[in-house]
Amino acid sequence: MIGKGKKIPLLEGKLGDGGTLSLSSLSGQWIVVFFYPKDNTPGCTNEAKDFRDLYDQFRKRGAEVIGVSRDSVRSHANFAAKHELPFPLVSDADETWCKAFDVIHEKVLYGKRYMGVVRSTFLIGPDGKLAAEWRGIKIPGHAQAVLESVPSA
Repeated sequence: MIGKGKKIPLLEGKLGDGGTLSLSSLSGQWIVVFFYPKDNTPGCTNEAKDFRDLYDQFRKRGAEVIGVSRDSVRSHANFAAKHELPFPLVSDADETWCKAFDVIHEKVLYGKRYMGVVRSTFLIGPDGKLAAEWRGIKIPGHAQAVLESVPSA
């Protein structure tokens, strides 16, 4: 598991537009990586829209925002288009990113246990090290709190 102050692995993933994103291509800038359970569900949609609405402010602070879930590339493309998301969405169907950041844990829904993505956000510094993390977050105000943790450029 990645801990605060530790170097982030140079992960790579497929995007909804068919391209590929690698963390190494973003080195030297702040990176916000938010993990969410599923495209087009109410909570995940609200979270993505909150990051969308603050995206210009993140960019002014020299930060890139990346959303990650286990959904397919096609699902991400539809989700991004439907909600006008300006940042990349990584399809982590093989759970490489989820495992690296340790965001898959047992959850319970209507008494049924299953392994799912725990809503979490990570702030990676320009040096490639984990600067801050938020796990099991509540959506209202979260994107703003993350923004406030990114130093002004």
